[in-house]
Amino acid sequence: MLADDHPIFRHGLSSVIRKTDDFEIVAEAENGAEAIELSIQHKPDVVILDVDMPVIDGIEAARSIRETNPATCMVFLTMHRDRSILHSMDDLGVSGYVLKDAAMHEIAECIQTVIKGDKYLSPAVLALKSDGPRSFVARIPELELLTKGEIRVLKLIARSRTNREIAGELFVSIRTVETHRYNICTKLGLNGPHALFKFATDNRALIYSLVSD
Repeated sequence: MLADDHPIFRHGLSSVIRKTDDFEIVAEAENGAEAIELSIQHKPDVVILDVDMPVIDGIEAARSIRETNPATCMVFLTMHRDRSILHSMDDLGVSGYVLKDAAMHEIAECIQTVIKGDKYLSPAVLALKSDGPRSFVARIPELELLTKGEIRVLKLIARSRTNREIAGELFVSIRTVETHRYNICTKLGLNGPHALFKFATDNRALIYSLVSD
C-alpha cells in the first residue's frame, strides 16, 4: 500500500512497483488518516508512508498501523535526511527509510529487503547511522523533563500551529499555551523569539515519538 499526498509522485512510484512481478498494490492513500483506514481494510504486507502528509503525518500513521497490523512491514518515504526520523523509525519498528529523490530506483529493492525481515536504508542516509542497532540518533535528555501538557504543545508547535490554534485544539487558554511555551524553553535552554519553533521543526520526528497521553 502506498500513502503519499502528491498524486503525480504516487502514480510514478506505483508504476515502478507494478512493473515488478512479485508485487501487487492493494490500495493508495493521500493522507495518514486514509492510510490507517485502508491498512485495516486491506491488511497489506508492506505499507510505504510519506512522512509529511496532511490530516495525520506518516509517523503517527505508522504508530497506529503497528497497533492494528503488527505483521505489516512499514517503510518511511521522505525528502529529509533526518536523524530524528531514523530514531522514530527504530522505535516504531519501521523497516525501511527511502529518500524520495532516489525512490524510483530503490523502492523495489527496499520492499524485497523488508519482506525478508531485514532493514533497508537509502545509501545516502547510511552516514547518519551510528554504531549499534538502536543508536541511529542521539536522544535529547532534556525532553524527559517536559510534562505531558508541554509535550502536547510542543507537538503542535512542530506542526506550525499558532498559539491561538494550539489553544483551540487543546481546549485551553492562550495564556496557558504561553506558559507552556515559556516552561519548554526554560527546560530545553532555548532563547530567542524563533528558537522554540526551529527546535520543534528540526526535531519534529523525535518530538512526534514522545508519549503525551
